[in-house]
Amino acid sequence: MTQLLIPRERHPGETRVAATPETVNRLSSRGVRFAVERGAGAAAGFSDQAYSDVGAALLNDDHGSWGEVDGVLCVQPPALERIARLRPGAVLVGLLAPYGAEALVAGLNDRQLSALSLELLPRISRAQTMDVLSSQANIAGYKAVLLAAAALDRYVPMLMTAAGTIQPARALILGAGVAGLQALATARRLGAVVVVSDVRPAAREQVESLGGRFLAPPEQVPAPAEQGGYAQQATEDFLAAQRRQLEEQLALADMVICTAQVPGRPAPRLISEAMLDHLRPGSVVVDLAVAQGGNCAATVAGRTVERNGVSLIGADALPCSVAHHASALYARNLAALVEHLLDSPPAGQEPGPIPLNLEDPIVAGCLFTHGGSCRREDVLAASRPVEVAA
Repeated sequence: MTQLLIPRERHPGETRVAATPETVNRLSSRGVRFAVERGAGAAAGFSDQAYSDVGAALLNDDHGSWGEVDGVLCVQPPALERIARLRPGAVLVGLLAPYGAEALVAGLNDRQLSALSLELLPRISRAQTMDVLSSQANIAGYKAVLLAAAALDRYVPMLMTAAGTIQPARALILGAGVAGLQALATARRLGAVVVVSDVRPAAREQVESLGGRFLAPPEQVPAPAEQGGYAQQATEDFLAAQRRQLEEQLALADMVICTAQVPGRPAPRLISEAMLDHLRPGSVVVDLAVAQGGNCAATVAGRTVERNGVSLIGADALPCSVAHHASALYARNLAALVEHLLDSPPAGQEPGPIPLNLEDPIVAGCLFTHGGSCRREDVLAASRPVEVAA
């Protein structure tokens, strides 16, 4: 019987939880037993009683059960002193921020722990139900537009009144990934006119199907490639050409939503300090990439900066502002991954409480540490600082 622990998240500002009563009940039918720290789901609207009602055991913070469980499902990586309490061979699953995480790797390897980092999950069709980054990016794209609309000095939709007609707001979205497309859909529902910029010409169909106008990438400059469903870093020549292309659009925009990110690298700087001068006073920029350095100059994580009348919002944790549904989606992603692990034991071996089939592409892709060593040295190497011109 598999024993899993759901901790109360302790990272500042983290309101999500890795399992909900729904997913506890779902996995309990597969023979999984849960221990949930008291208050783990409180910030997301899930009471201790709700977990108890579906069979989970409730633990106090100082309980010693960390050393008795087979695995931990988390959102943010637990503190190293908590990791050190896990028994050798236990499995840790969550958003482990693996890029540059040398201290975490050392702690995991010291305890011979297997860690599945959800940031590394391969973007293949079999893994769609487990794709935490996409489910959380959907929320971020939606909430970014609501933040921009609330801070904007004008209406978003066109309004025809006795006093005259109000023209619709114009939105510029940088990046047509999951967050960008959700931002597009949300802005269109509010009535904005939307232009979307992306480095991939193939994104045009998706953008136009949602009612946006696609701004094609610069011509005669090699566009950055895509690998495993994730964008690769662009050259400085490409970024410079893209910035020149965006200057005209910035002068027309009322709100700008920045979503362009590259895993393990600084976010591409698409809006320089000089380009901010093209924005009209009263306009708004929401930078979802601010935690990776930002697509926009002068944005600060977790803060709103006023610059010449323009509001620059550093939106680094938007899923936490919609904690109930963010947790529900995150927990379903993790439940799908746990079910996959239980259904795919290693061939020819006696499966353990949480079987890890190292030949399975999903496991191989996101298995960060195992058996006392880091299996994704490429991830640690990719975290070395790279200069990105403003």
